[in-house]
Amino acid sequence: QVQLVESGGGLAQPGGSLRLSCSPSRSIFLINIMGWYRQAPGKQREAVAQMRSVDGVATYADSVKGRFTIFRDNAENTLYLQMISLKAEDTAVYYCYLNEKGYDYWGQGTQVTVSS
Repeated sequence: QVQLVESGGGLAQPGGSLRLSCSPSRSIFLINIMGWYRQAPGKQREAVAQMRSVDGVATYADSVKGRFTIFRDNAENTLYLQMISLKAEDTAVYYCYLNEKGYDYWGQGTQVTVSS
């Protein structure tokens, strides 16, 4: 088992920025996929960004390309999501995700609200 601890959510103005972080409770297997999903009220959970550990390749939802950046600090065992040029439609609960050895793990979620 592994717990994913997220932080960094909050309130931002349109055009503003936030950085989310996700720290696993233990060292994770070298080959894994980590990423971020989000769920807005009344909508299904959707993938935002994910990164493969084996080659560092990142993929993004079309709605966030050019505005969000996913990156990892392996020394700190932490995953980040840098969000800039935030829009009201980015408002959602953001969840950290880990796929390790075929098992899926989820964080508890952190609220991001974009509003003036």
